[in-house]
Amino acid sequence: MVNFVTAYEHVFDGNKLFATGTTGQRIMENTSLTIHRFMSGPLGGDQQIGAMVAQNEMDLIIFLRDPLMAQPHEPDIIALLRLSDVMGIPVATNIATAELLVRALDRGDFAWRELVHKYKPGEA
Repeated sequence: MVNFVTAYEHVFDGNKLFATGTTGQRIMENTSLTIHRFMSGPLGGDQQIGAMVAQNEMDLIIFLRDPLMAQPHEPDIIALLRLSDVMGIPVATNIATAELLVRALDRGDFAWRELVHKYKPGEA
């Protein structure tokens, strides 16, 4: 994740960034970016991000994970991905989709999210 963010630092700069604790710390140590850090993932950071997703306060999520390695907080990760699907938040879980999302962000292709921010599932 650190290498990815470093490569696209110019795109991320000027955007509001969030990360779990350790990941956010490592990114800040290696870039000039400011990141709002939540708790570490296993300590509830994934759920804190999920709360922002539930409030429709995220435009995209890049959550790089190793699909061949089980995580102790796997249920929290799956819940975050499910909630992102419900809320229509684009999620990248690998480098290929992360690059697509970052390039779309760089082009300004997330203007449609302004309309989505006004909509809350379950409301008429």
